[in-house]
Amino acid sequence: MSANKKVALVTGAAQGLGYVICESLIKAGYSVVVSDINESMVADAAKQLDPTGKVAVATKLDVMNKQDFIAGLAFTTETFGHCDVLVNNAAMTPTTALMDISPEEFSQVLDINLRGNFLGSQVFGQYFADKGFGRIINLASLAGQMGGTASGAHYAASKAGITTLTKIFARQFAEQGVTVNAIAPGPVDIPSVREKVPADKLEHIINNMIPVKSMSNPEFIGSVVVMMAAEEANTVTGATWDINGGIYMR
Repeated sequence: MSANKKVALVTGAAQGLGYVICESLIKAGYSVVVSDINESMVADAAKQLDPTGKVAVATKLDVMNKQDFIAGLAFTTETFGHCDVLVNNAAMTPTTALMDISPEEFSQVLDINLRGNFLGSQVFGQYFADKGFGRIINLASLAGQMGGTASGAHYAASKAGITTLTKIFARQFAEQGVTVNAIAPGPVDIPSVREKVPADKLEHIINNMIPVKSMSNPEFIGSVVVMMAAEEANTVTGATWDINGGIYMR
């Protein structure tokens, strides 16, 4: 396979926003490694994105396991010759009521959402720094800025941590051609959101809490990922980009 194209790996990409981000990157000319813990789902997703297998390939990646990131990077470089972009998208999005969250569930969500982001940034960030170029794009959330409107406290806390890790890794790699940024969407118009949030509650959020009265467009988020990944985006780092319909302004 050609080593000339830009190459990205996206975590949690078998469905939802991760899948849409892969679509956006492929449309922008990238080769993409579609990764997810669900091996059969991610294989199907890659085939839907690219039946030829030339610009989209699948690999199983559990973000809880640092060795999986190491293996994922090796798979990417073996398949496409190099890697330029990591999109840390994988996350759990539980809506458990605050006082019902068990210690075990709290730890699991923090491990997948925050530790997974940390491990990916460690592994890929060092690789990017060694080659003098790379882009890390993290999916944070409005929930991490405001404490959550429909999500669980553990989810909100993990996403707040991601905005801080974004700044720390951005500072670490700034002089080595690597940028690290985050996107903080409000409620995104994808099936999983409509499945998790009761229709009446979602309608209330849209009509009474979002000033533009619309959920975030997943394709637009994908286009922002592409923009952040561009070579000419070299002076944007440590930033969190808000896409929330005006719920949170700063």
